[in-house]
Amino acid sequence: MGLASRLREAVGARPGEGLVLLWSSAYYFLVLCAYYVIRPIRDDIGASSGAENLAWLFTGTMAGMLLVHPLYTSLVSKLTRRRFISWTYRFFIANLVGFYIAFKLVDPAQSVWVGRVFFIWTSIFNLFVVSVFWSLVADVFEPGQGKRLFGIVAVGGTIGAMLGATITTALVGVMGPLNLMLVSALILELAVRASHALDSNETVMRNAEAAAAGALGGRSKSSDASEVIGGGVMDGIRHVLASPYLLGIAILILFYTISSTFLYFQQADIVARVFEGDPTGRTRVFGAMDIVVNVLTLFAQLFVTGRVMKWLGVGFALAFLPVVTLIGFGILGAAPVLWVLIAFQVARRAGNFAIQRPAREALFTVVPRRDKYKAKNFTDTFVYRLGDQVGAWAYAGMAVFGLGLSGLAFTMVPLAAAWLALTVWLGRRYRSLEAARVHDATSLSPRASERLASADPGPSVVR
Repeated sequence: MGLASRLREAVGARPGEGLVLLWSSAYYFLVLCAYYVIRPIRDDIGASSGAENLAWLFTGTMAGMLLVHPLYTSLVSKLTRRRFISWTYRFFIANLVGFYIAFKLVDPAQSVWVGRVFFIWTSIFNLFVVSVFWSLVADVFEPGQGKRLFGIVAVGGTIGAMLGATITTALVGVMGPLNLMLVSALILELAVRASHALDSNETVMRNAEAAAAGALGGRSKSSDASEVIGGGVMDGIRHVLASPYLLGIAILILFYTISSTFLYFQQADIVARVFEGDPTGRTRVFGAMDIVVNVLTLFAQLFVTGRVMKWLGVGFALAFLPVVTLIGFGILGAAPVLWVLIAFQVARRAGNFAIQRPAREALFTVVPRRDKYKAKNFTDTFVYRLGDQVGAWAYAGMAVFGLGLSGLAFTMVPLAAAWLALTVWLGRRYRSLEAARVHDATSLSPRASERLASADPGPSVVR
């Protein structure tokens, strides 16, 4: 057995899937590397803007999401998959070059406002480029392949994020922050090229899945990547509101982002109290947490995620994070101390990157193509930032009524319980849609299968 075969088997890939898995991981590697090169620039702008302005910057981000989403869906409706993905990424590349020129031309007083616009833009950019990546991956991979391989795909993103941050740390003193924008633009163009390679291999993945199911009468399908998805610019919003399954995914994201914002604010309160007047100590703690999170994430993505999703199911993987959240906020409410916060935050972040995110993306492998690009983009961008806003203002509002750290932590326990119940429901609906998809592919004519594959999984399908 050759080295390539051994590596393929080690990560759970079947014959024919290895090259596509490699391109998917490389694509995600480049996307997150490009973002993490400019993330420190955004964070520095946010810190210099002051805490009193930060909430308004996030509000501006949410408004920007609502404006950009229809522009993106109009491209999805009119262009082929390869073209609208290329146009989306190159739009952001042009923006990076534009910001580079703007910062070069404006005076220091004006640069403050350019910086705030850049902060909002970057907060839109990071969700959009990642959402488009996962949309394409969910379109190319079959549901069974997603369960087995999404954890390995995510490894590329984890390594890319680490390299991007390393590039900035190593080169910012030499190149300056503005030139790093051009570095990010170059890496993003490489991501476009990787997306083309992935786009061209959809048939390979379908054939590999059909070959694996050959004994059951599996049938290969031709690629529909050259077809225009069509529809209207508001389809994403309408389909999320009309389909219980898609609405459930949107609420899942809301629960995650609201609880994340609460924990972020509690982290700020506890760390500020423990390390008052000691910025070095704060930095050391945050750095150590990042190291542990990255190590745990990589280990889980390589050896745990695929096995959990394959053997225990997507629903079980989805339930992991709300269980951690429920237990963590319960303990934090009883003992709002630093070591509890660190353990909770590390477990939650690693669990999200390694298990929750791949499982959440697998939910979209069983929906029609238009929802993989339109409804998914709406939930990944606007709904995500809406959760940030709800969490931030709810935390501030509850604090006004005199709830301390313990009381604020306990308010998240019922939300985590509702989140857990939702994951159980979504896991069941996913299994139903996956079973229906397999039945359609193995028992119907190719033309009938294509018609059902494009049907809307709205209330009439998701029972």
